Amino acid sequence: MNLWARAKSWLGQSTWPEHLRRGELGERAAKKHLCRLGLKFLTANFRSPRGEIDLVFRDEDCLVFVEVKTRSSESWTRPAAAVNARKRRLLSLAALDYLKLIRQPPVRIRFDIVEVLLADGKVREVRHLPNTFALSRPFRYG
Repeated sequence: MNLWARAKSWLGQSTWPEHLRRGELGERAAKKHLCRLGLKFLTANFRSPRGEIDLVFRDEDCLVFVEVKTRSSESWTRPAAAVNARKRRLLSLAALDYLKLIRQPPVRIRFDIVEVLLADGKVREVRHLPNTFALSRPFRYG
C-alpha cells in the first residue's frame, strides 16, 4: 500500500495533512529521479516492526536503501541533516529485515538520501546523495 492509501486509511478521509502530501510528492520525485539515473525500482515504503525504508532500488549488484527528505525551506539546515544517528540505526534495522525477507542474497548494500526541495507546492530541486552512511554499528552484512 502506498503512502497516499495508508494516509487515507489512517485518517479515514480523502484530505490529509500537508506534511503527508509533501512526503508523497517528495517520494514520487525521488523515485523518478533515481529511475532516470538508471537505478531499478524495487519497492516503496517497506515497513518492518523495526523501521521503514522510503524506497528500495537496485544499482547493478548493489541494493540501495533510500531515505527521502522533503522540505519547503532550507532556512535552518539541509534536509539530510535530519537523518541523525537514531534514524540511521532504524534504517539499518529495517534494511536488515528487508534482506532477511529476501533470503539474504550476496549483494552489496548502500544507504542513499534524496533531498527534495519544494517551492509553492511543486518540486524545485532533487539532490541525490549516494552512499551517505554505512550500516550502523554493531550491525554487519555480507
